[in-house]
Amino acid sequence: MRPSPHLCRARLSPERSMLNARTHTVYTAAGSCGHREMKNILLNISATFWSPDIWLPSNITWEDISPNADNKYANYQHLIFPLPMAFVLLGMRYTLERLLHFLIRYWFAPFGRSLSIKNTRSKRAAPNEILEKAYLSKKTKRKQILALAKQLDWSERQVERWLRLRRSQDKPSTLTKFCESCWRCFYYTYSFFYGLVVLWDKPWLWDIKHCYYNYPYHPVTSDIWWYYMISMAFYWALSFSQFFDVRRKDFWQMFIHHIATISLMCFSWVGNLTRIGSLVLLVHDSADIFLEAAKISKYANYQKICDCIFVVFTILWIGTRIGVYPFWIIYSTSIEAPKIVPMFPAYYIFNSLLILLLLLHAIWTYVILQIAYRAFNAGQMEGDIRSNSSDEVSDTSVNNTPINSTATYTNKSTSKPKTH
Repeated sequence: MRPSPHLCRARLSPERSMLNARTHTVYTAAGSCGHREMKNILLNISATFWSPDIWLPSNITWEDISPNADNKYANYQHLIFPLPMAFVLLGMRYTLERLLHFLIRYWFAPFGRSLSIKNTRSKRAAPNEILEKAYLSKKTKRKQILALAKQLDWSERQVERWLRLRRSQDKPSTLTKFCESCWRCFYYTYSFFYGLVVLWDKPWLWDIKHCYYNYPYHPVTSDIWWYYMISMAFYWALSFSQFFDVRRKDFWQMFIHHIATISLMCFSWVGNLTRIGSLVLLVHDSADIFLEAAKISKYANYQKICDCIFVVFTILWIGTRIGVYPFWIIYSTSIEAPKIVPMFPAYYIFNSLLILLLLLHAIWTYVILQIAYRAFNAGQMEGDIRSNSSDEVSDTSVNNTPINSTATYTNKSTSKPKTH
């Protein structure tokens, strides 16, 4: 059917042209009438998605907060920068881990031996295509084990032993976990203190209502720009590496956390809510430093230091994630902000993501308190602060700022501590 002549002659209004420039969907004028019809459909979708009525307070347009020579507002196009920066961070992590491996293994061997940081790996399972396929499919329940034993003419015990060896071969050595924690501790320390320096002279750190005064006319300074870009790159890096690292029991909680954090940062950047976003980042980073430091102490066999640091971590975690975050930040975004700024749909989505993070905090706080209770009964922390097997719980971050938690502690009175 021939396209309507009306659509062929359709022209875009200046406002719609500006909106669709944000998504790079404005094509060249050349092309057939059918292509122009498709272009208009895409432009309509884009115009609806980027409507100022959704993203901005009433009577504010994108043109009002477009970056210019006088005011450096947040530029949505800059959201592409954290992606290549994430690969740079992954490269830095790999380099640091390899460097620590080398130093401890070859230069600091006596020191490493005194710390009992082991780099040994479990005995490798003999190659077996049938069992490997079953292992990768995760179908290793008793019924499947009996079927595999019959198929291979093995005993049930032989199949179970092969599967145990295969599982243990995927677990990283203590040295690998030590190096990984060193990287995370380094990043969180840098991120927290850099954020503290950046925000120290900002009025909204001392009076959170400044996050809403004169909104959305909030220029983004260079230090805030870098704080946002590097933090977002770190969460992208965590999201990428999650699929290549050893799969952990709280894989999906971590995945939801990373997606919620990245979405929050993108929403706050596009909607120019960077002031409240920077406070969220700062609040989340402080406790993570001590979690990673506790892990490092645990891997190095400094048990008493590990116990002390874990106490500091628990206090900081509860104080920031269950105290400051909901009663300062979420209270402000939910109660104070509507009194100062006219609400709009994107803001409700932004605030919902903040509440989603709070729910994740509550779940991980429950886990941490369980760990603390078991550790108190045992007299010390047992096991690995962050387990690396699929049967145990891993750390979390809001980042990862943002969120890190976890581990499995074994009661000293009932079992022998694990050696990792």
